[in-house]
Amino acid sequence: MPDNDTSLQAQNPISDAQNAVDHAYNAISQAMSHPTPQTIEQARNSLTKAEHAVEQAQGNANTEVLDRLEEALSAEHEDLNQING
Repeated sequence: MPDNDTSLQAQNPISDAQNAVDHAYNAISQAMSHPTPQTIEQARNSLTKAEHAVEQAQGNANTEVLDRLEEALSAEHEDLNQING
């Protein structure tokens, strides 16, 4: 009998956005502690992906979560700007 169980946490635009923002946070933290051209570029790319994921989640009924994600993105932009000077 095939195993048809699905993930307990189904992916949706909100969870995708949260995961992307978390990944951007980790990438930017790495770039802040080890600022090399490669880690900075990875941080920029992760932040761009997170922005797109949050945009994709717009229109979701959970505006409180979206507001927090947008605040987190803003904070990550500030942190990345500190690295860039």
